Parts: sequence; structure tokens; C-alpha cells
Amino acid sequence: MTTFTFHIERAATPTGVMLIVTDEAGCLRAVDWEDYEERMWRLLRRRYGEGAVGLVEASEPSPAGRALDAYFDGDLTAIDALPTATNGTAFQSEVWGALRLIPPRTTTTYGALADRIGRPKAVRAVGLANGANPIAIVVPCHRVIGADASLTGYGGGLDRKRWLLDHEAKAG
Repeated sequence: MTTFTFHIERAATPTGVMLIVTDEAGCLRAVDWEDYEERMWRLLRRRYGEGAVGLVEASEPSPAGRALDAYFDGDLTAIDALPTATNGTAFQSEVWGALRLIPPRTTTTYGALADRIGRPKAVRAVGLANGANPIAIVVPCHRVIGADASLTGYGGGLDRKRWLLDHEAKAG
């Protein structure tokens, strides 16, 4: 029995086909790449329950889809005001909120992010929340790097993380 019906659109990006999931109010529920669709479904099941989400094809590009297009075209702030609804835990929501405050062309570490939310000993928990982020790019978990400045795991793959960071560094 489906409890939630969301809209899905597929958008071509320089990093592959992106899946954009929004609700009736236009809030982003998930953003991932087509080749990671199973991960997206896994995160949706975790957030809403087994069989509780149904996806219908969007009839037209959403404001979120248009904002992501603008982001990929170089307008890095086009995604800043997009509404999100992640249905995560209070801690995850706190981490995801802090991620949205990391400006483009900037990176931070898990430790610094833990400090920012006032939980300096929660570095691993911050890392787990970062990895469970269902809304790529808009909740910019790609801007979190290792304490040694290395690129650490990314749900869309390290090549995409590298591309996104390079894209942001070059965008004017």
C-alpha cells in the first residue's frame, strides 16, 4: 500500500542522467544518478517504509530540475533556496542543514562539520549522516573531504565528487 506518491524526472547532466524526486508541494525528496537508482530506492525505503513510496513520471520539469540545470550551467547559487523534505532523524536533519550552509567552492571536513553542529565528538555519526543524504548536490555532501584533504566516499562515486568540486572551482 503506497502512502506517498512523488514525481520523478530524469535530467541529462554532464555527470550522467540525474533522478530528481519531488512531492506535490515541490519539495525535493531525493536526487541521485540513474546508475545509483537502487541506492535512491534504498534510502527512500529507509525514510518512508517498505512499499510506502510510489513514483510517477513528472509531466514537465520541476523548479528543482530547472535549478539543477542552472547549477550545471554554472549558476552555483541556483539551488540554494530549493525546499527539501528528507524525512530523516533529528540528527541527520541537523547535519544536512549544516551541509547546506557550506558555500560553493568551499570544502570542509567531518570533524569541522561535527564542530559546526556543536557535537565535536560525533565525527563518525556525522559521516554516517552525510553518507545517508538522499539529496545530492542541493544538500552538498560532495563538499565534505577527509581530514587529510583527500576525497572520501561519495554516494555518486568519487569521479562525480571530483567533477562537482572542479565544476564549482571553475564556475564564475
